[in-house]
Amino acid sequence: MSCSLLEFCRLQELRTVRDYLFHNQRDEPVEENNEADNQLSWDTSDWESAWDNGDKQEEETTSTTKVEEEATGQTGPWLQDCVVALSPCSDLLVVAREQKAVFLSAKWRTDDSGREEMTLAVSWTGALSTEDGECVSSCICIPLASQKRSSTGRPDWTCVVVGFTSGHVRFYTENGVLLLAQLLHEDPVLRLKCRTYEIPRHPGVTEQHEELSILYPAALVTIDGFSLFQSLRACRNQVARAAAAGSDVIQPPPLAYKKWGLKDMDTIVDHSSVGIMTLCVFDQMKNASILGGFTASVKGNPPAMSQYVTVGGGPFTGFYYSVEGSSQPLLSHVAMAVASKLTSALFSAASGWLGWHKNKNEDEAAQKQKPKVEPATPLTIRFGLPDSRRHGESICLSPCNTLAGVTDDFGRVSLLDLARGIAIRMWKGYRDAQLGWLQVPEERSDREFSPPTSLPRRHALFLVIYAPRRGILEVWGMQQGPRVGAFTVGKHCRLLYAGYRLMGVNSVTSQGWQLHTQQVCLLDPITGALRTVNIPFHLALSDKKSERAKDMHLLKRLTTLLKSRDVEPDILESEAKSVLLDIKHPAIKKQALESLLSNKNAPVSCLTNIASTLYDTLKKQDTEDVDVLLLQLCSSQLKLLQLYTDIEQLHSAADTEACSDNDSLEGIKDELSRVRPTLQRYAQFTSRPSVSFAQDSPNSPLTVQAFLSQMECSEDGELKVNRRAEAEWNQLGNFLFWGCLCGKSPLHKVCDTLQQAGISPQQLLALLLSVWIQREKEVLQKTEETVRNLHTLLIALSNMKGAVEESWDPQSISPWWQQVRTTCIQSHNAAAALLAAFVAHRAAKASITNHADSKLHSEWEAVSLELEQWVVCVRQLEDVLVLQTLLLVPPPQGVAAGAATQCSIKTLLEGGTGGIADSVSKWVFRQNLAPQRLKEILQKRVDKDADDKLEQKGIEEGNEKKEQSQEDTDRTAELLVAVWERFPHSLSPDLLFAHCCWEYVVQWNKDPEEGQCLCSAVEHLKLISSPHIQLGISTMMWSTFIVKRFSAAAYLMEKVGKAPKDRLCRRDVGMGDKAVTSFLGCCVQLLQILMEADSAVEEVSVPELSVEESWCGAEGPASIAELALEQKGVHYPLVQHHCLLASLLHAALTFNLKVKPLSLFDSKGKNAFFRDLTTIQLMPSGDMDPGLVSVRQEFLLRVLTGWVQAIDDTSSSASGTGCPPLPSSGPKAGWWPSLCLELGSLLQVNPDILRRHLVCELYNQGLDLRAEEVMLEVEDKDVLGSQLLVLTGQRLSFLLLHSQSQTQAAMELLARLPPTLCTWLKAMDPSELRCPLVPLSQSSRLVGRLIEMLPENHAQYSLALHLLEAVEALTTED
Repeated sequence: MSCSLLEFCRLQELRTVRDYLFHNQRDEPVEENNEADNQLSWDTSDWESAWDNGDKQEEETTSTTKVEEEATGQTGPWLQDCVVALSPCSDLLVVAREQKAVFLSAKWRTDDSGREEMTLAVSWTGALSTEDGECVSSCICIPLASQKRSSTGRPDWTCVVVGFTSGHVRFYTENGVLLLAQLLHEDPVLRLKCRTYEIPRHPGVTEQHEELSILYPAALVTIDGFSLFQSLRACRNQVARAAAAGSDVIQPPPLAYKKWGLKDMDTIVDHSSVGIMTLCVFDQMKNASILGGFTASVKGNPPAMSQYVTVGGGPFTGFYYSVEGSSQPLLSHVAMAVASKLTSALFSAASGWLGWHKNKNEDEAAQKQKPKVEPATPLTIRFGLPDSRRHGESICLSPCNTLAGVTDDFGRVSLLDLARGIAIRMWKGYRDAQLGWLQVPEERSDREFSPPTSLPRRHALFLVIYAPRRGILEVWGMQQGPRVGAFTVGKHCRLLYAGYRLMGVNSVTSQGWQLHTQQVCLLDPITGALRTVNIPFHLALSDKKSERAKDMHLLKRLTTLLKSRDVEPDILESEAKSVLLDIKHPAIKKQALESLLSNKNAPVSCLTNIASTLYDTLKKQDTEDVDVLLLQLCSSQLKLLQLYTDIEQLHSAADTEACSDNDSLEGIKDELSRVRPTLQRYAQFTSRPSVSFAQDSPNSPLTVQAFLSQMECSEDGELKVNRRAEAEWNQLGNFLFWGCLCGKSPLHKVCDTLQQAGISPQQLLALLLSVWIQREKEVLQKTEETVRNLHTLLIALSNMKGAVEESWDPQSISPWWQQVRTTCIQSHNAAAALLAAFVAHRAAKASITNHADSKLHSEWEAVSLELEQWVVCVRQLEDVLVLQTLLLVPPPQGVAAGAATQCSIKTLLEGGTGGIADSVSKWVFRQNLAPQRLKEILQKRVDKDADDKLEQKGIEEGNEKKEQSQEDTDRTAELLVAVWERFPHSLSPDLLFAHCCWEYVVQWNKDPEEGQCLCSAVEHLKLISSPHIQLGISTMMWSTFIVKRFSAAAYLMEKVGKAPKDRLCRRDVGMGDKAVTSFLGCCVQLLQILMEADSAVEEVSVPELSVEESWCGAEGPASIAELALEQKGVHYPLVQHHCLLASLLHAALTFNLKVKPLSLFDSKGKNAFFRDLTTIQLMPSGDMDPGLVSVRQEFLLRVLTGWVQAIDDTSSSASGTGCPPLPSSGPKAGWWPSLCLELGSLLQVNPDILRRHLVCELYNQGLDLRAEEVMLEVEDKDVLGSQLLVLTGQRLSFLLLHSQSQTQAAMELLARLPPTLCTWLKAMDPSELRCPLVPLSQSSRLVGRLIEMLPENHAQYSLALHLLEAVEALTTED
């Protein structure tokens, strides 16, 4: 709570700034080897002097001085030679020298530790001067308020105002764009100062107008803030519009100003415009008497005057007053017209506009004709502080406008009272000092013991003095206060004090104004750091008798003591006691006690002794003098410390109670034995090693500070536990009960201690259950022992006063037992929750039985609603345990899967009727369980007779499993069957397959490259037996996930006219080219399933979905199956139409064919695509255009050709053992020919043409056996015969004429052939054959088929006979 120097910003690229401004005076090259300018050279130190007598400055060590000198040598005092200006919002810094300037703007960046920090980086550099020989002499940055309603009172942009030695004043934007320029006087500009609106703190304070004042050696120009604000906004808008339109900028608007000639002072170097002041009646009469003599008349109303204070020489300080309203400022063109009539004051606005874009002639004219400068209105000095040898150097006005600090050439700092016109204080030894002011508002808490808060907030005023010769920054309290802070900061810094805030704010827009501006900033050119001084308000009250300041010092001393880790507990205790007893102020004493109790280094015994001593001291004092809140705090904390100590001692005690109720487990043992196998399997999965942080370990001890922070003592003496973070809550539960659950602590003693402390049984029960559920792994290791201890603790807590209501009727639900049930229902730790439910059920049953016995004395067993609730709860928890055990089964190695789903009764009920199936479907996805395998497991549990068959099939599939032992697979299958037996309705096959299908398609949608997910989704969809559910799921899949990508693929292929490249597929469809092929294959299957389901819907009734009796309370979203049943029916022709397109697209991509798929349809067909499948669309009908049919036919023929080339397997066909089996998917799949024939019938293409083409292609490829199979279905044998005759001729021609291994026999045969046949063979072109080298036996069979096929009257029948003879002759010779 003392003064501090806080760094809030750092300058980047300081070396760049210096090098640019001092380009002609570069330092020696040695400097370049030095470290960057932005490194801190030494630590700052501060010292406090609230009441100590010594005010001596601490000596700097030799090492520090050496470092400083080295650093100084590296950079030199270059900043002292520059004009520096910082915006009050700290978002713009201007550094200028001679003609050049650098603008640095605020930027946010993340440092190495991840924190956001503000930096000032170079945003603009350039030359500001436009005339020869002129230099920058003064500069300020004025933030202008935003006019937007959403950001009223916030800065919109910052205007940079620069004064030059030529007398010009120019206004720039943050980007260095010149807005306007004016020559106001022909002397150098000495100083620019600004005054902005401040909210008056008291009703009697005069509201000050905004103003920009410009000081010249013998003149002072003031510009009204409102007109300046409007002009700058207009200029900025005009420049922006001109830049956007590329046009010239028009003349800027006129600007009003006043100019005063300051008389009767030899030299003036600085000024302050204090503002409007009104004299009291006595001062008015005094002034009238002095100025007018004894007979002077006094006006009724004292005039308002503007006060100006100047410093310099002869006199040292001058006070000037101008009466407001005596003359009005005029605009330039008006002033020129009536200049002869106005001699009292001359005003000017637009006489010297410069820097605006004109044409060349105008520029030349402007240069020749110098702007006219209006003369100043004389203003005589009212009075001054004469000191012939002393010359003032600067003046700094306080924020409240009543005080000013003045520096002089004697190294003195004087404090002026401006209202009285006298110096009231002087400091010596501050040569070249720089001044600033800090106004600190009072914290609200500082006046908590004062009357109502309607009193205005007090403000404290501090003067900040930077003495560069001594490298020290000091803070002094006003007006006669002591030095409250001092810092060693270096000798080359600049103290930046603006003295104004935001221009353009008024009494309306300042309402609720919370703009934060730095009042004083210290810029260090060596480190680049911008630091601000932080002063607490109470230091203004710090005289040597201030009790509060002394208390704050004691508190600081205690804080320092607590921070040191190596202090001995005895020393800490004695020091803390003395500090606490010495502090007088109750609020600070309370703060000290709280900081002590929250300190982690203090042991509990030490804290107890201190709190006890303080409590005894307070008790001995008079009741009126003691603060009630402090006494209550002390008493409650003492009680909590005692409770902590007692519990800790009980846990560390060696004696533990023997459980007297050994028979208490009798009723639970049967239930435990029933669920033990599942518990063991569950424990096996949960005990797998995992990573956790040491501080989060449940075994970490609870510190007394953490205990105190969670406990709260009420006024009536009861203790309340504040539930905070889950980890802290569990840690407290561990501290109280874990020793009891393990059997290491005396259970009843602990319960009695807690009951006597006044903690409510309900909170103790919540803590007990939280630690039980959290430490599930340890509980499962010693199940029987921990269950027995939990039972004892639960009974003990139930017997506490206030636990179970005495008036409780067993026919109603008890809030006590309901709390246990709620915890179990919400718990994700299924085993611990189930064990807790067993124990609580048993305890509740015993409690109800005792209650009934005491009332009825009957042998009948009491039946109650409470027990019914427990039966349902236990049943649900057993279900959840089995389900959670299944979900915890780890996925096979190599399968990428996320964390296992955690389920509880609550999450399953909130998941709706499909919550259970949804959990299992996620598990199926994690396990990568094949749909067929899942079906087998589900069938196995239904049909026990199929075991042998399954085992045999399992052996076949065993080779495909990836590193998963058969034993684990069987166990997983058993677990899945066990889960199904507990959820026969919620996991009915159709429901499970539906959820699995949806899960896979959702996962595919996340990563469309994983085409296998979509394939699995379709496989699961096929396994759904109910056509109603199948239809609904298919429709939902199509509309939600498929149709958008499907249409994108279709339009892409239509655009490029062929199978698109990988890059285009990724851009338009969102997946690679291979994934698109797989996707389109799945689309075909999906639409086929949709058509089959739509056809079967009429024949089958709608299935009824039900849930298990104990899970009827499910509330949440509808299951996927329910949503599926709500879907509308589809329009079959439209689905078929889409299926046709999907098949065409799939074929084109599979065989890499060129085609524009949408061009294969007429306009009706195109319009029907990608519409909602449930709507009825206008479909193509009647005979299609022959041209379109021929294009379709050509495409299908190319598909068949592509398939034949893909299945080419000459070795197998040559073996003659029959056709090898083809795969079920891909380009070699055996269903492509039948698909083409199907498509042909839908596309009005003659199927016989397709069959003939296929036969010819197969023979061409040398696949004679497959060709013979297809040949049986050809209807027009004549045409086929003619086609095959040519093909046979090509084969024979190759054998006889073109083969490289021609034999003698072949040559002789060729000579014996009939001339017609020989000529015909020579005309054949065997290069058309893809497989010309075919065994002669196959060609012989083909000729035989030809003879059978061609009728005898066929024109080429004789040719076929000749061919037969030739082949037979060749065969005989071979």
